[in-house]
Amino acid sequence: MKKTLTLFISLLFSVLSYGQSNELTDKEKLKLYPDKEKVSPFHNDWTQNNYPKRIDLFRDNPLEKGDIVFIGNSITQQGADWSEKFGIAHIRNRGIAGDVTDGVLMRLDEVVFFQPKAVFILIGINDLFSLHYEDGDKRFSYKKLVPSTKYVANNIVKIARIIQRKSPNTKIFVRTVLPTRRDFLKDDIVSLNELIRKNESRGYYTLIDLYHQFVDDNGDMMKELTKDGVHLNEDGYENWVKFEKLILESL
Repeated sequence: MKKTLTLFISLLFSVLSYGQSNELTDKEKLKLYPDKEKVSPFHNDWTQNNYPKRIDLFRDNPLEKGDIVFIGNSITQQGADWSEKFGIAHIRNRGIAGDVTDGVLMRLDEVVFFQPKAVFILIGINDLFSLHYEDGDKRFSYKKLVPSTKYVANNIVKIARIIQRKSPNTKIFVRTVLPTRRDFLKDDIVSLNELIRKNESRGYYTLIDLYHQFVDDNGDMMKELTKDGVHLNEDGYENWVKFEKLILESL
């Protein structure tokens, strides 16, 4: 009788905890999301305005327990409704245009709190734009420039390690960074992807080699899959879904 009562109380606590986890109070929200003033020094000036706006949107539309979460930058954000694209429920878009690896590290509390079924990470290209600021788009300015591809790769490992430690049942996938049609980024994209591939052996994530689904013989993004040399067009997103669909369906 005592064991039965103990089991009942345990199950009741689990049910109540689950319900509470999906109905956040204002106080809990403050803990799970970065303050409005908090941005990364590696964000360019445009992203320093955009990042808090996206965080506000996430705060108003929090994740739910057991979601599949896509974390990334504009390439993920512009995928919009990923559930519709894949025909699979509960895929949540956590892309922020302009975001960098440090920005992702600042916003992981929401992700781990809700213990997602799986997390898919595509991040790093904006870090490399920062690294090559002198060669890139001078419309944007930075408080601080990313120091190296190794720094970016180490941050990606940190992201995966934090998720694994705080949400141990979550499957973690890291995608290789996509190619672009910007010559000055080619070598560092390859170098970063080699580090991402090498670091998979540390056991924090499973690699998805998305890069090779988009690269042409010259090391550029396939022209027919991009609208501006960096971001994807509809054909690009269709190519992405076709490549990853079996992975998502197997979860």
